[in-house]
Amino acid sequence: MLAWRKLRNWLRRRKAAAIRITPAQWQRIEARLPFLAHLQPAERLRLRGMALELLVDKQMSGAQGLQLHTEMQLSIALQACLPVLKLGLDWYRGWSGIIVYPGDFIVPRREVDETGIVHEFDDTLLGEAWEGGPVLLAWFEYTEEAHGDSHNVVIHEFAHKLDMKNGLADGFPPLHGSMTASAWRDAFVPAYEDFCRRVDRGEYTALDPYAASAPAEFFAVMSEAFFCLPQRLHEEYPAVYEQLSLFYRQQPLSSAT
Repeated sequence: MLAWRKLRNWLRRRKAAAIRITPAQWQRIEARLPFLAHLQPAERLRLRGMALELLVDKQMSGAQGLQLHTEMQLSIALQACLPVLKLGLDWYRGWSGIIVYPGDFIVPRREVDETGIVHEFDDTLLGEAWEGGPVLLAWFEYTEEAHGDSHNVVIHEFAHKLDMKNGLADGFPPLHGSMTASAWRDAFVPAYEDFCRRVDRGEYTALDPYAASAPAEFFAVMSEAFFCLPQRLHEEYPAVYEQLSLFYRQQPLSSAT
């Protein structure tokens, strides 16, 4: 198994190395992703290489007639690889599809309530990650609103994929051997409860209030903030920032200063 994995990774790197992207293309794409600015030159080169490997490893397809162009695919791949920059692409092993929609999209839902009544409805989404299945993403051509600092649907959905590495998304991804479950709970549980209280009071929060939906969403939104708004996350929930720093093995806040 180990030998096969090494061979697969070698083939992936070889195919990725054959893809020709000019420095001007990389610079144009990265200019629209300001949260990459803290990366050191070696980290930026590594991220670019991983992005190309992701495109080799995963099948990215457009939905509803969307035509995927090279810079769109590279932008998505750069954002998707940022969380695993220090972890490796094997953290995304076990699924193969990325489906990109032209804007938000509708997913039909069917739920049974506690009385046994079936409810069917349409859910409008910007993204969704399926356990063992594809990642669904909405794409908007570049605007300040679509690519602002406060929300990042790609990082959000790929954080869910990391959360699912040990089962259903529950806000408790598989931790490294140097981490402890108790320290994770001590950081995340009180932060989640505090955030829910703030949202229930109608308080404005710079972090996406959708984080109050469930522990899994809290983890995904805090992951967005860790990479895109590290200063804000550290100010509001420093223990969460520290746990995410240990998990992702990155320090975007200190690297940016």
